[in-house]
Amino acid sequence: MSTLGRTSVIFDLDGTLVDSEPNYFEAGRQTLAAQGITDFTWAEHERYVGISTRETVALWKDRYALRSPLDALLADMNRRYLELARAATHVYPEMRRFVELLAAEGASMAVASGSAPAAIEAILTGTGLAAHLTTVVSADEVAHGKPAPDVFLEAARRLEADPADCVVLEDAAPGAAAHAAGMRCIAVPYVAAQADDPAFATAGLLLRGGQREFTARTAYDWLARPASAS
Repeated sequence: MSTLGRTSVIFDLDGTLVDSEPNYFEAGRQTLAAQGITDFTWAEHERYVGISTRETVALWKDRYALRSPLDALLADMNRRYLELARAATHVYPEMRRFVELLAAEGASMAVASGSAPAAIEAILTGTGLAAHLTTVVSADEVAHGKPAPDVFLEAARRLEADPADCVVLEDAAPGAAAHAAGMRCIAVPYVAAQADDPAFATAGLLLRGGQREFTARTAYDWLARPASAS
């Protein structure tokens, strides 16, 4: 049996397992440009990190008074993103090592993401992570995306795990909804300025340096400790 006991690990995908934000930014920039919005910047993109694609596009529709139907905008965004994701998506090396370490231990794992199912599948397959991460939940499959806890709770249900035995790895403050799901959280902020967001205060382990600070061994050792000591 794994030294982690009953612990199940639920990974966010974008910005946590893979650095997909540059692709999301470019897909968003292209989508908005096609609607006549040509001044979308990286700084503006950072405001939507951790929010599902559908909710991001809905916010854009209101903010920029876009006339196209939400579903048409979402389809355009997803199409552009898939093209970019299939061309190149970078897996964080220490995250890959962590997944492989957990897999070798026989640990129970899942992915819970705000991305569309097709985008998740393309990334996991293209990066080889699909070999270890076979339980996948998209925010499109639940009633509410992050910061609601629905996607994490559905992942736990599919893993047949008690939420109290689950640990979420997340890069954005909305993902700290793991706490609302009754789960522990390892927070690896993608946007450094978000490290002080009150939502991260509930994280059991907060790595303020983000991916620069994260190591597979540090995360594994923390998981192996009794929950009461974390």
